[in-house]
Amino acid sequence: MSVTIAHTAVVDPRAQLGDDVRVGHFCLIGPHARIGAGTHIENHVTIMGHTTIGENNHIFPNVVIGGEPQDLSYQGSPTQVIIGDGNVIREGCTINRATEKEDGITSIGDHCYLMAYAHVAHDCRLSDRIVMANNCMLGGHVHIDHDAILSGGVAVHHYASIGAYCFISGLSRVKQDVPPYMLAEGSPARPRTVNVVGLKRNDFSNDEIRVITEAFKLYYRRSVGVTETRQRLLESGPIQPSLLRLLDFLDHQTGGKNGRGRDRRKAA
Repeated sequence: MSVTIAHTAVVDPRAQLGDDVRVGHFCLIGPHARIGAGTHIENHVTIMGHTTIGENNHIFPNVVIGGEPQDLSYQGSPTQVIIGDGNVIREGCTINRATEKEDGITSIGDHCYLMAYAHVAHDCRLSDRIVMANNCMLGGHVHIDHDAILSGGVAVHHYASIGAYCFISGLSRVKQDVPPYMLAEGSPARPRTVNVVGLKRNDFSNDEIRVITEAFKLYYRRSVGVTETRQRLLESGPIQPSLLRLLDFLDHQTGGKNGRGRDRRKAA
């Protein structure tokens, strides 16, 4: 199958485009871009730097991917953006390439949905099936695990982590790590309850939801700490893998002085 490029688009001949890639009017695609088969790029899209985009993505107008990181220490090194398969990136989104402070990669997984004017900063790591609603903003080095949903206008502090199956309510200001399975809200955001609706939609069993809810009550309502929460739940019966992931996340979070476990990476 052939590649379709609008006559007003500027595509560097060194760029690598897979089968059935479509490039719309007034796009600009640089020499180090690699774009997988079946990806549809609408008009006025700019793809810069060392950017790799997988298959069957849909990129809407005025998106900029691979721009320089907004970091004053950046000196022009060939860092990367790597995007997986089946993503939808809506109008005006910006995805910056990485710095050299970690592994030099800003990455987005598979089947994510980034709504209009979302911003993914340098060195961010997004896993699979993440939804970012309109005007979400991620600071540098943010990590988001799979199946998380960020509502409109959410702002996430650099080096913060958001766990799997989280839901962050609109206009929240995320300053600290949000453990998996939580519904967080506020300015600053705090876990308010377990994201029961999201867990049910993703086929969590009633037993898993029950023990996650009990862990939430012990840690956040009774403030007994991670060690005591772990001990009480271990004594109450078999431990679900999902509960172990939650407890491990809480252990990691408390290792950071600002409620962000990855602050230790920043210090390094």
